Amino acid sequence: MILYDISLPITEDIPVWPGDPSVMINQLSAIVNGDSSNVSQIQMCVHTGTHIDAPKHFLDNGKTVEDLPLEKLIGETLVIVVDDDVKTISEEVLIHHPRNALINKAHKLLFKTKNSFYWHEHPNVFQDSYVGIDASGAAYLSHLDLDLIGVDYLSIASFDETTIPHQILLEKEIILLEGVDLSQVPEGVFNLFCLPLLLVGCEGAPARAILIK
Repeated sequence: MILYDISLPITEDIPVWPGDPSVMINQLSAIVNGDSSNVSQIQMCVHTGTHIDAPKHFLDNGKTVEDLPLEKLIGETLVIVVDDDVKTISEEVLIHHPRNALINKAHKLLFKTKNSFYWHEHPNVFQDSYVGIDASGAAYLSHLDLDLIGVDYLSIASFDETTIPHQILLEKEIILLEGVDLSQVPEGVFNLFCLPLLLVGCEGAPARAILIK
């Protein structure tokens, strides 16, 4: 068994979406200061680091985190490598991808792009040139039998076209997994275990995500 932890470490200098608050970790008590235990407090947006988007994120009447079925977050998942020269995952890119037949049969799909190397080459700086899915790519994927789609940066959608791709996919109640690091993961089929915090009434939640081969 090979296990890949594709979650991002949460630190105070992790990149966040522009406009979101930075992570703050405060130590409320410390044994070194004479307290009986170490206790920390964390403050951050629910879309920080590795996290999921529920339909409520872009659809005001959409489901929230506690209503998402766990079977959509666990199970056989296809990791697809996107060439480094691809700037946007469009319908054309998907149709002409050499693994298109597998994409069309998948129920859970993760896209490995050049984004994953940002987490190591530029770990503390937000990159607005990341590879995301555009409206045509989202429309193509929305017609497949998908439970979950993931991209290896903080949004599944391109930086200059965030709303429509999210709306298209979330209207189909496809869970979106964002902020994963696939740099060490080869293309292929894995078992995904993605467990978001059970935040009641929230449109998203931080998650620990692993792949097992």
